[in-house]
Amino acid sequence: MSEAAAPVRLDRLLARGADGDPALTYQDRTLTYAELADAVARVATGLHRLGVRRGDRVAVYAEKRLETVVALFAAAAAGAVLVPLNPLFKARHVTHVAADCAPVVVLTTAQRLATVREAVPERTPVVVFGSAAWDELAAAEPVAVPGAAEVIDHDPAAIMYTSGSTGGPKGVVLSHRNLLAGAESVAGYLGHTRDDVVLAALPLSFDAGFSQLTTAFAAGAHVVLVNYLLPREIVRLCARHGVTGLTCVPPLWLQLVTQQWPAEATARLRYFANTGGRMPGATLTRLRELFPAAQPFLMYGLTEAFRSTYLDPAEAGRRPGSIGKAIPNAEVLVLRPDGSPCHPGEHGELVHRGALVALGYWNDPARTAERFRPVPGPDGLVRQEIAVWSGDTVYRDEDGFLYFVGRTDEMIKTSGYRVSPAEVEEAAYATGLVGEAAAFGVPDPVLGHRIVLAVAGTGGPEPTADAITGALEKELPVYMLPRRIEVLPRLPRSVNGKFDRVALRDALSAVPAGRE
Repeated sequence: MSEAAAPVRLDRLLARGADGDPALTYQDRTLTYAELADAVARVATGLHRLGVRRGDRVAVYAEKRLETVVALFAAAAAGAVLVPLNPLFKARHVTHVAADCAPVVVLTTAQRLATVREAVPERTPVVVFGSAAWDELAAAEPVAVPGAAEVIDHDPAAIMYTSGSTGGPKGVVLSHRNLLAGAESVAGYLGHTRDDVVLAALPLSFDAGFSQLTTAFAAGAHVVLVNYLLPREIVRLCARHGVTGLTCVPPLWLQLVTQQWPAEATARLRYFANTGGRMPGATLTRLRELFPAAQPFLMYGLTEAFRSTYLDPAEAGRRPGSIGKAIPNAEVLVLRPDGSPCHPGEHGELVHRGALVALGYWNDPARTAERFRPVPGPDGLVRQEIAVWSGDTVYRDEDGFLYFVGRTDEMIKTSGYRVSPAEVEEAAYATGLVGEAAAFGVPDPVLGHRIVLAVAGTGGPEPTADAITGALEKELPVYMLPRRIEVLPRLPRSVNGKFDRVALRDALSAVPAGRE
C-alpha cells in the first residue's frame, strides 16, 4: 500500500489530493494540494531551524486563515505536537495553556501579539503571520526534517484544550492514529470525494472544527475557511463556492434557518451535519425544507474520542431525538458504574472504545486515570486496551439507537462549547468584586444552555451585575460570559458545605432575572 493510501503522520493526508486540485481557500486566495503541501514542507523546515524537535509543542493562536492551517500541519510535518488555541481565548487561558504544555514556539497574528506577550514566558519565541520572521519560515527550502520520519501513528500529534469540570482547560492528547482513523471514519459515512467543497465554519481549536480539514483532505476535497461573523456570510460563501457539505453547532443552525437561501447557495449542498449539542426538532424540520436534496447527519462526539456516533439520515425523521449508533471503526457501550452493560432503556454511561480513543490528558495523570480506563470484555475478561468513559448519561433502545440524557458532572454545554463552572467562578473571584461565586447552566432553546452566575459580595459595598460583567469581559471569551448575574447576600450551601447549585437554580428560576 502506498504512503498516500496509508499515511501514518497527519500532514501526509495532503498526499491524498491531486496536485492541481484546490485544497484550501480563504477569502480570495486558494492553494492547490501541491501548493499547500509545499508551504507545509517549507514551514516545517523553518520550524526545525528555529529549534523545534520531535515531540515539542507548537502553539497556533489565530483565527482561520491559510497561514493557520499551514502552521498546524507544518508542526506535524516537523514531528512536533500541534496545539491549536481558540482565537477567543483571553490572556488567562493562554497563560494556562503555556504553563501546562510549554510550547517551544507560538505562531500568532499581529492582533493577538499583545495577549501572547502577556501570557507566555519572555524566552518563548513568537512568530507573527505576515512578519519578516514568518516570511523567513515560509521561504525555507524544504528538506527531510530529522526525527520527523521516525514518528509513528501512535505518537502524539495534537493537544486540544477543552474545558475541564474542576478548573482551567484540560489538554486532550490525540495521536496521529486518532486523527487519521477519525478522518477516514467520518469521511467514509459522509461520503466525501474530491468533488466535495466543505465550508469550515467551526473553530479549528474545536475537534469538530479541525475535522473539517482532516475529513476533507482524506478524500482530496476542497476546504473553504470562514471566520463566522454574520450568518448571511455563510449563505454567501455557500453560493460563491458551490458548497456541498456544511457542519454547524445548534446555535448557528438556529440563526441560519432565519436566512434567505437563494437557489445557488443550496444547489450543490449534499449534506448538512450537526454537532456540539442536540438540534431542536423544529430547526431540523426547517433545514430539511431549505435543503430538500441534502442529507441530514446528526452527530455526537467528545474531544477525548473525536466522534462517537451519528444518526443515519434515513432515521432522522423517525428518531429525531437519537444520537444514532457508533461510527465505523468504533464501539460505543452503555455501562453501569461497575462496568456491566445496561439493558435497553436503562440509563448508563456512554463508553467509547477503538482507534479514536485519545491518549489521555496532558500533564494530568489523575484525570487521565479517572476518564481513560479498561472495560470488561467477554466472560469478565478485562481488556488491556483503554476506553474513554465519557461522563455522559445515555440509554439504548431495543433497536440499538442511542439517546442522550445528560452529563454526570456539572459541565455546561453552550453555543457548542463545553464550559467549566469553575472557570467562570475563578474569573469572577479574580475581579476582586465578589467573595462567593457559583456558576451553572440552565436550558436555553438557542444556546443549549445559558450561563447563570450567582455571587455574594466581599463584605464591602455590594457589587453590581454590570460592574461584574464589565470585569469578566476582560477575562473570558464571549461564549463563557454569564447571560445572567444575580447578586445575593449569601450563597446557599449543601450539607457538605459546598455551594448548593440545585437550590440556586430552583431559587433563581422562581424570581425575575436581574440581568439576562
